[in-house]
Amino acid sequence: MAGVELRQLRYFVAVAEELNFGRAAARLLIAGPSLSQQIKALERDLGVRLFDRDRRSVSLTPAGADLLPHTRALLERADDLRGRARRLSGSQPVRLGYVNWLPADLTRRTAAVAQVHVDAWVAPSHTQAARVADGSLDLAVCWVRNEDLKRHGLRARLLGADRLYAVARSTDAGEPPAAAAVSVGDTDVLIDDDVTSWASWNVYAEELTRATGARAVRISDGAVTGPAFFDHVRRCRRPVLNSPKGQTTPLPSDLVRREVVAPKVYWTWSLVRRETEERAGVLGVVDALCAGVGADDLGIHAPDAWLPADDPYALPH
Repeated sequence: MAGVELRQLRYFVAVAEELNFGRAAARLLIAGPSLSQQIKALERDLGVRLFDRDRRSVSLTPAGADLLPHTRALLERADDLRGRARRLSGSQPVRLGYVNWLPADLTRRTAAVAQVHVDAWVAPSHTQAARVADGSLDLAVCWVRNEDLKRHGLRARLLGADRLYAVARSTDAGEPPAAAAVSVGDTDVLIDDDVTSWASWNVYAEELTRATGARAVRISDGAVTGPAFFDHVRRCRRPVLNSPKGQTTPLPSDLVRREVVAPKVYWTWSLVRRETEERAGVLGVVDALCAGVGADDLGIHAPDAWLPADDPYALPH
């Protein structure tokens, strides 16, 4: 059985359909004697006789009739596999940009539909959205508003969401890591003068302070995240809201994480593409990554959740 080849199985199907070696050979564009030899080799490898033949006629044996539908199904699967491999190998890679977060199982979920190349340039949300619009990227994981989508000619699908929390000074050396919750109105929110690097965060933060009563703290040192952020926390008298870029950063031992409530504050991650995008690989990646991602599962539509009014996934008021 190890010697059976797909071409021999195709020869078997052709002869079974024509019931004539001459016509089958012409259809397969091979010589009659060669076809006959290949069928005999197949019968030998399978250990059964497939055809009864004499000078006047060719007919399937019971074994041949039984194996024919299974052979056709096997050849169909082989053709499907070949076509899928051809589409993957011949397709252009899908260029994906991001800010600081990607799904952990991105490669596994997209491997069957496209070759995803994650762009090495990690840039702010507004920059990545603009790069999709100008064609530098095919897709980007970023934060966008409806206004951004309309201006750039983009479409967005919900991919994930971060619930933001506050960081505060520890008042007691024995205080547990999960300190008491704090109302968002009792927090400080850092807003940086560098609108090039922090444009998206500043827009988000300014709307949050207007809507919830949180206090805006203007800075000019890029300390919305990183070690300098912790220095600001130590100087501020109130808990300081973290940013999405600091979601997984370990806290220094003198600081604690505090849950933010009333309302719970969320930052959404969209997978954005051009409105005019038609390539199957790009659209396939969008479906592979976003299928099954729901606002309810992420908590962003809960009664006590907050999103900016122009967030693509905000419920109408």
